[in-house]
Amino acid sequence: MNTTPQPDPKDRPARLTVGVVGAGRVGPALAASLQLAGHRPVAVSGVSDASRRRAAALLPDVPLMTPAEVLGRAELVLLTVPDDALPGLVSGLAETGAVRPGQLIVHTSGRYGARVLDPALRAGALPLALHPAMTFTGTPVDVQRLAGCSFGVTAPEELRLAAEALVIEMGGEPEWIAEDRRPLYHAALALGSNHLVTLVAQSMELLRASGVSAPDRMLGPLLGASLDNALRSGDAALTGPVARGDAGTVAAHVAELREHAPQAVAGYLAMARTTADRALAHGLLKPELAEDLLGVLAEEATATGGTSGARGTGGANGARGTGGAADTDGSSDSPEHAEDPTGSDAPGDLGHPGDPGRPDGPAGPDGPGDPGDPEDPDAPHGPEGTAGPEGDVR
Repeated sequence: MNTTPQPDPKDRPARLTVGVVGAGRVGPALAASLQLAGHRPVAVSGVSDASRRRAAALLPDVPLMTPAEVLGRAELVLLTVPDDALPGLVSGLAETGAVRPGQLIVHTSGRYGARVLDPALRAGALPLALHPAMTFTGTPVDVQRLAGCSFGVTAPEELRLAAEALVIEMGGEPEWIAEDRRPLYHAALALGSNHLVTLVAQSMELLRASGVSAPDRMLGPLLGASLDNALRSGDAALTGPVARGDAGTVAAHVAELREHAPQAVAGYLAMARTTADRALAHGLLKPELAEDLLGVLAEEATATGGTSGARGTGGANGARGTGGAADTDGSSDSPEHAEDPTGSDAPGDLGHPGDPGRPDGPAGPDGPGDPGDPEDPDAPHGPEGTAGPEGDVR
């Protein structure tokens, strides 16, 4: 065991000065993590009281400044603002001369790669896209969660090693994402992380309505086991009435939801149809049992006003198609942007992710993300007046 006293991080020779534009849930956590690696946070921008409190908690003694002033002091700048605010902020900072040649400009959006930083690149900056696939809380626990967290990394090839090195210094694991695959990557995190939160919250509401006094305690072990099984086995982990082809049970579920929680019917049917598709494709749902099940789903979808409930829409094994993941032409939807919300926080501030929760919330996956920090409508104003609410980067 090493008993040699370790130097205080403040006493280490700093390799880079670090600035944060957007003190949502993600930026201060990443800067604090870089500080532990020996870098020196020197400035942070934040407008709302929530942002100022976060900055004070995670980056004590680091002064609050305008975005232009942050860029004037920092060699490494973290742009931790919501996706929709990022392009305008980058353009404004570049057009007003705030960007300096040789400056590392890092954004944490899950949706965008390095090209969104082209205005800064033309001004001589070095562009990096580093998206933590983690949901952020805006508290010191986020720094600990970065240990082992995957980061979606996109950068010019000549900067790839520098980008990956920064991720490793923050305790993360770099995962290279091609520029043109960033929207699909972010959609995947949002689907897994942000939608998971919606499903869990809805499930807890229904359990309370059914008389369960502690739905979180009931769901905790069940969901933990389901997540573990899914990560280990994928579709082979599918269980429940849809995978078994229990049409009567599914019909009873829908009837109860129509009476007690009509707002949950559309989501239940959509997930049931997608589950049926996957169960059929992987041989878990027998075609002879699928007939009645898919008939129930089609009828219920029609009653709900759905447009994809007709039988025969190209289901996995030729049984009356489920109209789920595979459409009539066999194509799959690839949504280009599903904000967390997490933002990063979901998909955390980055994503949010983030804050897949930006995944702000993962954000993420943000996370993955997250569509900004709902309690922190900070508007990072660039010199040109660009504004956008800070949020989890998913």
